Amino acid sequence: MNWMSIFASNEFLSIVEILVSFLLVIVAYKLFGKTGLYVWIGMSVILANIQVFKTVAIFGYVTAMGNVIYSSIFLVTDILNEVHGKKDAQKAVWLGFFILIATTLLMQLTLLFTPDPSDVTGSNIHAIFSLLPRIAVASLVAYIISQLFEVWLYALIKKYHGKKYLWFRNNAAAICSQLIDNITFTLIAFWGVLPWPVVWEIFVTSYILKIVISISDTPFVYWARNMKEVDILENIKNKN
Repeated sequence: MNWMSIFASNEFLSIVEILVSFLLVIVAYKLFGKTGLYVWIGMSVILANIQVFKTVAIFGYVTAMGNVIYSSIFLVTDILNEVHGKKDAQKAVWLGFFILIATTLLMQLTLLFTPDPSDVTGSNIHAIFSLLPRIAVASLVAYIISQLFEVWLYALIKKYHGKKYLWFRNNAAAICSQLIDNITFTLIAFWGVLPWPVVWEIFVTSYILKIVISISDTPFVYWARNMKEVDILENIKNKN
């Protein structure tokens, strides 16, 4: 068995990316609280829309990258919804929406500048961000619809169950909203650009990955909630 080839495989790297992304979310929350989660939202919407230009094969099926970092946004809004409430989760959604619009506008302005003859990276920047408007439109529409739906559904389930069944609301809200997101984004971003069989393969593979990622993030939501409860108890003890 060639262990180096396993460690370098897309499948193994996907697992690593999931673990690293989710652990970084927890670290951001531990160090900076809600602010850290808001910053993560802003970073994720930008990185996901750059990563999506790269298509890879995972378990023999083609998919666009960006699924992991984008799915981490659902983890962040679930933590905010669970620990801080619906309004804070909605604030994070609208923050990501604004950042994506601002990034698109500023990068399109950047492309209008005439590069100096000494420029060596301009063509690479142009290759990435000249395609961003279509991807950005797809992301904006899919993002705002799916994220607001996810926050609403999560809060609705929590209203009836209270603190019980966290695993259920976390996965039910994410899986349903990810389906909405996947349909919207795939059709707007890739319809007419890639052959239909490839579009369908990207859709199916991406959604399966998102379901797996959604299930994988459940322990991290529990972790974040327990971490906050411990902090609250420590503050009470210190005051007494």
